[in-house]
Amino acid sequence: MRKKAKVKSKKAKIFIAIFAVMLLFSTVKAEDGYRLWLRYDALPEQNARIYRKQINSIYLNLTAGTSADVTLDELKTGLKGLLGLDIAGNSPIKNGLLIVGTPKSTKYIADLKLPLGNLSKEGFIIRSATIQNKKVTIIAANDEIGTLYGAFHFLRLLQTLQPISNLNITEKPKIKLRMLNHWDNLDGSIERGYAGKSLWKWSELPDKIDSRYRDYARANASIGINAVSLNNVNANAQILTPEYLKKVAAIANVFRPYGIKVFFSARFSAPMELGGLLTADPFDQGVKNWWKQKAAEIYLVIPNFGGFLVKANSEGQPGPRTYNRNHVDGANMLAEALASHGGIVIWRAFVYDMKPGYDRAGAAYENLQPFDGKFASNVLLQVKNGPIDFQPREPFHPLFGAMPKTNMMPELQITQEYLGFSNHLVFLADMWREVLDSDTFAKGKGSTVAKVADGTLFGSKLTGIAGVANTGTDQNWTGHDFLQANWYSFGRLAWNHEITSQQIADEWIKMTLTREPKEVALISKILLTSHNELVNYMTPLGLHHQMWGGHHYGPAPWWNTYSRDDWNPTYYNKADEKGIGFDRTKTGSNTVSQYFPAVRDEFSDLKRIPDKYLLWFQHVPWTYKMKSGKTLWEELALHYQNGVNWARQTRKDWEKLKGKIDDERFERISRKLAIQERDAIWWKDASLSYFQSLNQLPLPKGVEKPLKTLEDYKKIDLLDDFARGIGSFDENHK
Repeated sequence: MRKKAKVKSKKAKIFIAIFAVMLLFSTVKAEDGYRLWLRYDALPEQNARIYRKQINSIYLNLTAGTSADVTLDELKTGLKGLLGLDIAGNSPIKNGLLIVGTPKSTKYIADLKLPLGNLSKEGFIIRSATIQNKKVTIIAANDEIGTLYGAFHFLRLLQTLQPISNLNITEKPKIKLRMLNHWDNLDGSIERGYAGKSLWKWSELPDKIDSRYRDYARANASIGINAVSLNNVNANAQILTPEYLKKVAAIANVFRPYGIKVFFSARFSAPMELGGLLTADPFDQGVKNWWKQKAAEIYLVIPNFGGFLVKANSEGQPGPRTYNRNHVDGANMLAEALASHGGIVIWRAFVYDMKPGYDRAGAAYENLQPFDGKFASNVLLQVKNGPIDFQPREPFHPLFGAMPKTNMMPELQITQEYLGFSNHLVFLADMWREVLDSDTFAKGKGSTVAKVADGTLFGSKLTGIAGVANTGTDQNWTGHDFLQANWYSFGRLAWNHEITSQQIADEWIKMTLTREPKEVALISKILLTSHNELVNYMTPLGLHHQMWGGHHYGPAPWWNTYSRDDWNPTYYNKADEKGIGFDRTKTGSNTVSQYFPAVRDEFSDLKRIPDKYLLWFQHVPWTYKMKSGKTLWEELALHYQNGVNWARQTRKDWEKLKGKIDDERFERISRKLAIQERDAIWWKDASLSYFQSLNQLPLPKGVEKPLKTLEDYKKIDLLDDFARGIGSFDENHK
């Protein structure tokens, strides 16, 4: 009897264990990617146990509906999920208390006399302290929004398993305006958007507020983004109507507790389209009055409205040059309308005019540099990171450093218009670091683009940085789970441009995918090599704008059918039987002269120019001997092959993570990596086939022969092919 009883007991235990496991899995949320890097799942118990000894309660005075309110909510949610703590507010002093507030809101912080004077409203201090002989942790700031940023930073420490026993952290943003630009249209579509429809449901607003707006605001606040421009720079004047201002105000109300100001793109011709005026001339008094009245109307509805983002006289958009005025005239007219309300104008420098013999890379400099010092103090000139248009790799824009008397902000693209859309894994922190660390030599060595952006080089009071958003209504926000890392990276670099790509990658991986050291190292390697290898299989050695016309997906180096030369890839590669590359030295367009002498001389010298910019500035013979000892043709072909090899190896590396990453995201990412490998091969084969048709040179050893003919590649639009599902996983191109 005892033996049977033991058997039954053993079976019962097994059943209970199996049931417990089944119950666990039945309650685990599907990993659809929606939570981004704010996944407050339980930490490993050994870590959680240590943290619970150091943090077990909160003291935070509240003003309902303010940033303090959302700060408490975030801390309670985070500590509940990560540590299993159920915490109310305003606990008495005891060991393990987390005290959050400002000197005005919290006596405990006021008494500590922390060095908050040098911090902005957004800065914060996190410090381990002793109060009434109790060990406590302080999150202190001058303003409630600073405490929110501090709370997110503190939770990040827990998420990434950092020690918190002896904290002494002081943080403040290096750049004042840290903005996402949405290219969302009022009809719900997104120009260059690859993750679904627009987040903004204009037909439902202002009466219905989608819960996703708050989740979006949380995500942005967690990485320090404090401004959002809601609509496309190719603007629709309707957003300025009373109907739409109410809708914008509803979004602004959600964003306000998270420290986010709302901007929108304003159409320069709005006085004609909405006001019935016969002109939009910035010198016309009626036009000036219309904008002043519109600004007053906006601020009545949206008291903390940020201002206007403007694309003018570019790619068909109206602007001051329509009336024989200049960019300063247009920007300053709008700036005057906003000035009394504290608003600013962000004027895009993406302007270029097609004319015989010109170089598009030099157009923005020619149009704007002569006006340095003439823009109003509440105008920011928004300059793309490179002189063409968000290419996989560009040298820094020559306007950086060339306008010391003008407020200037870099514009980066998070959405991947020229980088494989949301199908290709590419970690953009490396690309942005490359630009920010570039030395302009404007005031000698060390005059980096980052120092232009943060105002330290020229003493700019108004500073900013913008990223063109890659978000949409896809459940995982960005279409590709890995591309959440670029949204995250932009925010982290906007807050502190000195953070390394390695640190950003490791943080994001630990907060989003896994904390296991071996897996973190493998994923980090994939991220940190991805940008350079994508450049290899798309546009190596300084090639640029070699994408298929219109949608920019896939290779078309032969493309020359547009009436405008500067929209054709052949305009940029200049490939012929003798060589390849765009000559921007004295013997060519001489736009290299727009850089300061130290940079100009390096880029002009064929022996000194970095290989990565070679064909951007030089037209080089196919047989030219490179630093490696190989000919240019051999080096170019091997770069393409290296990119393909990386894409193949990345798929193999990812397969090693099966069972280590949740099944849902593992499978989604696996499918994307398969597409990326196919596309990488297509890029190599199509590009080398075209160039080989000109130079008639054999492929070097180690480079695989194309599997289709050049005519085949010319016939197939890779994006249409992908959309139809024909050949998407072509066995001949695996």
